[in-house]
Formats: sequence, C-alpha cells, structure tokens
Amino acid sequence: MLTTLPLYLAFLGTTVVLLIAALAIYVMLTPYKEISLIRNGNRAAAYSLGGTAAGMAIVLHSTASGTFIVLELAVWGAIGLAGQLLAFLAVSFLIPRLRQGIEEDNVAYGIVLGAFSIAMGILNAGALSA
Repeated sequence: MLTTLPLYLAFLGTTVVLLIAALAIYVMLTPYKEISLIRNGNRAAAYSLGGTAAGMAIVLHSTASGTFIVLELAVWGAIGLAGQLLAFLAVSFLIPRLRQGIEEDNVAYGIVLGAFSIAMGILNAGALSA
C-alpha cells in the first residue's frame, strides 16, 4: 500500500526545491525589493508574487503528472520554470512603469503581473504535457 511513498516524497521534495529556487531567482530578478514591500503591507507586490508562485506551481504540477522519473521531473521542471522567468522579463519590458506601480502599491499592476504569471504557467504546462 505504501510502496510508492518514496517516489511521492522524492517528487514532492524535488518540486518544492525547484519552486523555492525559482522564486528566489524571481525575487532577485525583480527591480524592487518584493519581500520587504510585502512585509510592509504592499498588496501589489503580494499579488504579483502570489500569482508567480501559482504559475510556477502549475508548471511543476504538469511536469510531475507526466513522468515517474525524478530526474526527468527535475530537468523538465527547471526548463518550465526558466520559461516562467523569461515570461516575467518580457512582461516587465511590456508594461510601462511596472516597478513604480508595484512600489507604489498600485494593486492593478500586481494583479496584472500575477495574472500573466498564472496564464503563462497554464500555457507552459500545456506545452510540457505535449
């Protein structure tokens, strides 16, 4: 009954490590101090980071659903997360005043960035499951 428990733990551990690593890179890529802003009650930064985490989790879910091999999960998960990070860079160039909007707690900027991250996660997940 619990024969697949080690595989479950390996998959969960791998996806959690990948998610934490990708979020750490994301926070370093953003031109604002997202964690500090969130600690100070900035809702735009919270929506943005929350949407980004959800988009990344969608990618990892799709990757984990398509394999039974931990190495394959790690490789394709990292590829999918790299796509998420590249999408953030693209969106940050396309949205004027993104940095100022987030820093000034303009919730619309946070929601748009979070929604783009989730949308990209869904598209990425579909591409990974093909």
